[in-house]
This record gives sequence, structure tokens and C-alpha cells, in this order.
Amino acid sequence: MAFEKAKEYLKQFDLEDKIMVFDTSSATVELAAEAVGCEPAKIAKTLSFKVDDRCILIVAAGDAKIDNKKYKSVFHTKAKMLAFEEVEAMTGHAVGGVCPFGVKEGITVYLDESLKRFETVYPACGSSNSAVELTLPELERTSGCKAWVDVCK
Repeated sequence: MAFEKAKEYLKQFDLEDKIMVFDTSSATVELAAEAVGCEPAKIAKTLSFKVDDRCILIVAAGDAKIDNKKYKSVFHTKAKMLAFEEVEAMTGHAVGGVCPFGVKEGITVYLDESLKRFETVYPACGSSNSAVELTLPELERTSGCKAWVDVCK
């Protein structure tokens, strides 16, 4: 269901033909890189955090890790990822398929600077066996990101 929602969302940008569906899982950075055939860093992982009582998403390079000090300087609170059982209810996508496409209302999306070293990246597309190859301008446009941030090591 979340895959269909993400696919329908990307259709408005004429990008649904770029979606890849795999016979194997792409639920982790390593599995996604293997399925796509790229280096793990080019997988654009979407991390879900709780800020106050709302959810934010940060799309970062597959090899990036959140830097707590940088995160706190940007969001003025400690980095607190959503608990496994909260992810689907708050984002509209299950763990392994979280992406910035077709998410629930009220979610703010940020793109991390760690992505800027690539021309194209591969975020998930709403399921644990999908991805879509996007240029950074396409990712910016489709994610509806509020801003680029520098919150990773």
C-alpha cells in the first residue's frame, strides 16, 4: 500500500518509470546497494526522528551517521529516532521502505549535505524491495524538503 502511494506521488513528477522493484529485500543500505548495483554510500537512507511531538525525516547518504552535536545545533534538541513501532504510524511507510514520497501530512523533510557528493542517489520507494534513482535536483523537488542540513559525521 505504501509502495503504491509513493509510486502515485512520484507520478506527478513523471518519475514513476524510474522506480525499481526487486525480487530481493532492499530494506537495509547494504541490501539496497546490492540490489541496485551501486556503492552503499549512494543509497539515500531516510531516517525518522521525533522533534517535540512531530516527525521529521532526514535523507542522508548510506554511509553517513548522525552527529549528535550537529543535530542538536540545527534542531535544538537531542536526536531521538522514532521507535520501530512508531515508524509506520507516523510516516505512512514501514521500516525498510521509509522514503520522503507520499508521507503523512505534517512531516518535514530535510536533505543532508552528505548526499551532495553524488550526481544521483537511490532512496527507497515505500517498500522493502524498491528504490528510485534520482538526481539531487529531482530529490529536492520530489521530497518537498524544507532545507539542506549538515547533521552527519
